[in-house]
Amino acid sequence: MALNMARRRTVVAHGRLAMRELRLKAARERQHGLQVMTFEQLAARLAGGLSRAIDDESLRGALQTALPEAALGELDSIKELPGMVDAAADTLRKAWRSGIDLQACAGEHPRLQSIASLEKAVLERLPHSMLRPADLVAAATQRLEYALVLFGPIDIVGITELSPCWRPLLLALAEFTTIRWIAGPRSVPSWLDGSAVAIVRSDRQTPHVCTSSASTAYHEAIEALRWARSLLATGEANPADIAIAAVTPADYDDHFLALRADANLDLHFVHGVKVTATREGQAVAALADILLRGLSQTRMRRLAALCGTGPFEALPSRWTRVLPADAPLTSPEAWSQLLDRLTAADWSDGQDHGGTLRAIIALLAKGIASAEEIGAVLLSGRALTIWRKALLAGPAISLEMTLNSLKQDDGLEACVSVAWMPASALAASPRRYVRLLGLNSSRWPRGLSEDRLLSGHIIPTAELDPLPVGLADRRDFETILATTERQVVLSRSRRDGEGRLLGRSPLLQGQPEEIYLQRNAIPEHAFSEADRLMARPDEYRTLPQAVAAVSCWRDWHRPGLTSHDGVVRADHPVLRAILERTQSASSLRKLLRSPLGFVWHYGLHWRAPENSADPLVLDALSMGSLVHLTLDKALQALETEGGLGAADAGRIAAAVDEAVAEVARTWERERPVPPRLIWRRTLDDVRILSTRALTNGEERLPDQRSYGEVPFGGTEPKSVSALPWDASMAVEIPGTGFRVAGYIDRLDISGDGRRALVRDYKTGRAPKGEITLDGGKELQRCLYAFAVKALLGDDVSISASLFYPREQIDLRLEDPGATLLALSGYLRAARASLLAGNAMIGADTGGDFDDLAFALPANAGATYVKRKFVAATERLGEAAQVWEAR
Repeated sequence: MALNMARRRTVVAHGRLAMRELRLKAARERQHGLQVMTFEQLAARLAGGLSRAIDDESLRGALQTALPEAALGELDSIKELPGMVDAAADTLRKAWRSGIDLQACAGEHPRLQSIASLEKAVLERLPHSMLRPADLVAAATQRLEYALVLFGPIDIVGITELSPCWRPLLLALAEFTTIRWIAGPRSVPSWLDGSAVAIVRSDRQTPHVCTSSASTAYHEAIEALRWARSLLATGEANPADIAIAAVTPADYDDHFLALRADANLDLHFVHGVKVTATREGQAVAALADILLRGLSQTRMRRLAALCGTGPFEALPSRWTRVLPADAPLTSPEAWSQLLDRLTAADWSDGQDHGGTLRAIIALLAKGIASAEEIGAVLLSGRALTIWRKALLAGPAISLEMTLNSLKQDDGLEACVSVAWMPASALAASPRRYVRLLGLNSSRWPRGLSEDRLLSGHIIPTAELDPLPVGLADRRDFETILATTERQVVLSRSRRDGEGRLLGRSPLLQGQPEEIYLQRNAIPEHAFSEADRLMARPDEYRTLPQAVAAVSCWRDWHRPGLTSHDGVVRADHPVLRAILERTQSASSLRKLLRSPLGFVWHYGLHWRAPENSADPLVLDALSMGSLVHLTLDKALQALETEGGLGAADAGRIAAAVDEAVAEVARTWERERPVPPRLIWRRTLDDVRILSTRALTNGEERLPDQRSYGEVPFGGTEPKSVSALPWDASMAVEIPGTGFRVAGYIDRLDISGDGRRALVRDYKTGRAPKGEITLDGGKELQRCLYAFAVKALLGDDVSISASLFYPREQIDLRLEDPGATLLALSGYLRAARASLLAGNAMIGADTGGDFDDLAFALPANAGATYVKRKFVAATERLGEAAQVWEAR
């Protein structure tokens, strides 16, 4: 025991990194009996009785419970605002570190009374073993005779200053054991003068110092990684010798987090990474998103993908497939209606999991007020820990802001990695090669600021915060220059993220002349493969990806047609397969007016990306669908009550009103809708258009029967209403090889079955003149008239028209037979052209309504299409003649 006591020694350090490196050094040198701790830990150890300092998490937890309950006087009006926990914790820490007795000075100002009341409430909620710094010092001072036994000689390493609350204890300890303040080249605080603490100094290091400026903070981060990679690649330094630092690392964290993965470099974040950068943090963020913004299918899918614990474990792996793709599901009622319709057969494992999913929805519907309960049920492990920390750090309503500020360890070993850290950590734990970022005016050093709760007129700032951040920043800068052995690079950015010019830090005065780093300059050492290839264009040109990209780019800019413009080998199996499928009026229009789009859509199954956000207004396609659904419902109702032919205007209006209400309920349940006011106006518009469509003064057939959304060619009926034919019968256009299918908006058949009216509704604007095929845009009248004749018989007289309810214009097809004959010729030419390998642009390619324009070169309608159109027209030959058809 005596031998162990004789060998016991204590080192006091600042920060986790310094402590870890000192412990590693002690282990490597086999320094048995060495203790490494902070001064707070030393005071708590000497105080005894299981005493410990108040940690941040416990303080925040006590504040979270104390603030709503404590009477805080003039702070009562703001005590439940987001950020109050942070502000209160910061104020109490400053008061405790500076040694201010809040209870003694409570009568000096109402604000001090409020803070004193808050401190009392917080202390009552903390364990009795948790003590303020002043209380720890008082208890430790009573046990100074045990200092030599507990600590042996004490060395204070890497610290340039000590908070006023700890200074009396340090000076008293020096009377009972040997204390050395190992300053090295650092500055020594004046309050140590004349004390029994031995000051150990050493000469300043003389590193090579250079100064550089980068275009932006992101460019600074790139240059920092290039610099670190060059040191490692040349063997000049080991990872543990390299540090990158800034006074506010948060300004660069996102940049380094993204670049670290690209560089495949172990870059340790000494101060931790954002919890939202991890899977567990994203699961917590997904849950917070639902509780703060409400249910939706998109948010639920995200939560299910990230959170596989709790009730979600009971659901099959692909349970989200039961959700309708377009349904927003933004309320518990919508989810309940969906679950009511599902059966066991709808689930991938054949079992009904509706009860489990219903319980999850009911739990989430409790909202943000039950955040703690919901998190405990749905989260586990690290995710649950993050959730509880976030709730301790602030009110549940501010979860989004709180989660964005929480940090966690990145899992890398600091002592064997390149380190990215705050400047204060680097000042306490020097490295041989250092790069300092963010040396801009007002950023390093930072400006002075008053406390958020105790402003300078209540307690002077110099008294409340005797170690302000501005002075600390200057002290850390000088310390880093004095303790770095080999190289220091001082870096600043010339502009901020929005392009504003930034000034130089005053700390750069007297430093070497600045090197101007260009953003697009070729680096001497690349930090990643992409960076290397950008620096070596000759090497990049040889890569298959680059060869293909350059070839494509050049082909796009030639007037002739190439394989990058849709020229494929003749009789390609994909082309034959998509031509053999049953077509619709829409697919045939795409074939005639954009062969390239036809292949992309039906051969490669490309689709335009969908926006998951609720629309501000319905697009033209959705508006048309809404009107068609309403017309179908209204027509069914009228046919069950005597028929449309016998209905007067009142009955039609009533049927439309009921149809609009029913369709709106279904639409709101299954699809995104605009804001309420705009949605109501949209439904009014639908009501007007539908009423006009059904009350238009067209010819009424004797004893007519009316049908809506009539399927043909093998399409499935949308309702159980009676049909005028067998919908499964195939319909083939003679001489073309094309089978067609679809839905006829409205079909009226006379009582004797000898006459039929085919009506197609258009909710857009009517054309200015008469049209027949309109360049291949208008195929419905011709195709639907042919389908009706093929299914009802040649002896039936057919009349087909387009009706535009906005202008109440009815465009009849004058000669359906002749039009079909002309269309058949165009379709045969298009089929033969595509089989010959001509899958190229057409009249609609790159236009305003081309949903696949994103796959074309940028601004294709004004550049690429104009450049290639003549050659494409010539190559398509007869297939392009339809574009001139009236």
